[in-house]
Amino acid sequence: MSQLTGTIIAAHGRHYLADAGGVKLQCVTRGKKTNVAVGDLVKLTLTSPDQGVIDRIEERKTLLYRSDQYKSKLLAANLSQLFIVVATEPGFADDLVSRSLVAAEAAGITARLILNKTDVTESLARTRERLQPYASLGYPVHEMSAKARPEEALAILAPLMAGQSSILIGQSGMGKSSLINLLVPDADIAVREISAALDTGKHTTTFTRLYQLPELGPDSSIIDSPGFQEFGLYHLSEGMLERAFVDFAPYLGHCKFYNCRHLIEPQCAILAAVADGKIARMRHTLYGQLLHESAQTLY
Repeated sequence: MSQLTGTIIAAHGRHYLADAGGVKLQCVTRGKKTNVAVGDLVKLTLTSPDQGVIDRIEERKTLLYRSDQYKSKLLAANLSQLFIVVATEPGFADDLVSRSLVAAEAAGITARLILNKTDVTESLARTRERLQPYASLGYPVHEMSAKARPEEALAILAPLMAGQSSILIGQSGMGKSSLINLLVPDADIAVREISAALDTGKHTTTFTRLYQLPELGPDSSIIDSPGFQEFGLYHLSEGMLERAFVDFAPYLGHCKFYNCRHLIEPQCAILAAVADGKIARMRHTLYGQLLHESAQTLY
């Protein structure tokens, strides 16, 4: 039996779809393993012309996942950048944006924000104001309107995505689908094909899927994830958490106590920076919340 290398382009339960040199193969894992993520490079054995078994996952460059107190959920592997999509309306949750940025930092993935629907001018100024704290941390905010000005949006996105493996995340209603349709004109057809292959029927939007972007050059791809409202980070340890807040970096190692948790300890450099307005209070509050969550883990 011949062994092939493929990229996982969709996953639903324990069923996977791999792209092996342009051929789409329905795959399963050996045994009960479910640790395969979209974006994984895998070695597989053909069992029929359009089916295969995943033998092993090649070493990952990066892995992005979210978790609650009971289990973790792999979102995607081998990403180089993450786009958080927000819009002028409906309103977006700061908590989701903040957590996504922390997740990207912890995974070693470049993070960017997309402000979509800029044609909705009445809420534009207020939305820009809400994004300012993230921009001031060094996260780029790219403004566009996928539906009203598609050519302009594409002109902004194409160079950012060339040669990159990107993921779009955000709550429902932010216009992620419009952005995907700009980048992948046949996305709807592709989703129907993937749905049929994975036998997911009408649940077309509930799985993560990868689209190659050959017109942007080799190794260019975009992953679309289902809209979710929460981003749990229960899997991050204390050490990982403090390092995932970019605004903490200048102050780490300057606390009086080497094992300082930056919550109530005396002579804490982080708390002093919060008091001086050098670290936003909102960010420190989130840090405290994530620290509390990481202590609740049951898995």
